[in-house]
Parts: sequence; C-alpha cells; structure tokens
Amino acid sequence: MPKMKTHKGAAKRFRFTGTGKLVQSQGRKGHFRRRKAGRLLQQLDKLKPLFKGNKRKLTHALPYGAKHGR
Repeated sequence: MPKMKTHKGAAKRFRFTGTGKLVQSQGRKGHFRRRKAGRLLQQLDKLKPLFKGNKRKLTHALPYGAKHGR
C-alpha cells in the first residue's frame, strides 16, 4: 500500500501538540503592526486551539502529524 501524502498547506498552518490537540497561529499580524497595540500583538503571537469538529478533516490532511490512535 502506498504512503499517504501530507497536505503541505495544512502542514504549514497547523500542528499537533504533545497531547494530540490541534493548534494554529492567529491571523491579523502580517502588516500594519505599528498601528496595533503591543498587548494585542502579544496575544496574537499565541497559538490558538482548533475546534474539535475540524480535527477529523485535518487528521486526514496530516496523517503523520498526530500520535497513533489519537
């Protein structure tokens, strides 16, 4: 059976934590950073968890990202 392919766009945007949760980096920080408050930029730098409903789709897109059985 051939290997499953990783969706490269999803691999750049999402990742699994050690416990198997999916996280992504937040948007709204690409440009016009000088106008935004420093506190807001600190909050946008944090990773935010994904909803559980999207986990199933992304598990197929990232077959080797999650630990086996999660």
